This record gives sequence, structure tokens and C-alpha cells, in this order.
Amino acid sequence: MSISDADLTQVMSSVHTIAVVGLSDNPMRPSYEVASYQQSQGYQIIPVNPNVDQVLGHKSVPSLTAISEPVDLVDVFVRSDRLNQVIDDAISKGVRTVWLQPGIHNPDAEQRATNAGIQVITDKCFAREHRRLLGRAPM
Repeated sequence: MSISDADLTQVMSSVHTIAVVGLSDNPMRPSYEVASYQQSQGYQIIPVNPNVDQVLGHKSVPSLTAISEPVDLVDVFVRSDRLNQVIDDAISKGVRTVWLQPGIHNPDAEQRATNAGIQVITDKCFAREHRRLLGRAPM
């Protein structure tokens, strides 16, 4: 399902806390680049990766369910075959929006998220769309 620019702008303007699932501590990885951009734009990021201790100055947590505070958006950078667990965690956490970076697809997991009332954004890079629609800073 396609999402309008107005809806994307509304989502990006209304979120404050973003859980970045699969955030790498390697500056050459897309997840690091996007999360760094998000942070530069004033978003609070929470790294979700059981394999790293800290990313971009924030302590990493092993899963979405390990986050104690509310999360506005989950930005996903893990392989499609790991999406089922991410969606299960997002549902139990009561997350409103899950953003799947380009190339991440799992129709069953996406449908379960939609059925649970979660908005699922697919095939779009958060940083690219933010820059295009809100244009505050180059990445």
C-alpha cells in the first residue's frame, strides 16, 4: 500500500522517539547513517541490537520489549526473516508505526502489524524521505 507525502510528513513530524532495530555501530552501515541523521534532526534514538553495547552515544538494548519508555516509531534494519519477532514485539509494546527500510519485506508479518492497528511504511528510506519532505539538513 502506498503512502502519500502528506501522511509521511505527518508521521515524521509527530514522532519523537525512534527505536532503530538492527542499528550497527559501524559508521559505514546504512542503519548507522540513517540513525545519525535522525539524531541530527532532533529525534531521540534507541539502538536495538543485542550484539553491540552502545551506538551514537546511546546504550543499546537487546529487543523492543527491553525498552522501558514509549516508542513512537520502530525503524527496521534487520533481515526480512527476522521481521516476525520485531512485529510481535512492536505489537506487545503498543507501537503505532513500523518503518521498514527498502528491501525488508515479510507480507505475513506486515499483515499482522496492520491487523493490530500498526501503520506499516515500506520501501522508503526514513532519512531520504525526511530530507525530501522536510528538508532541514543534508545527510
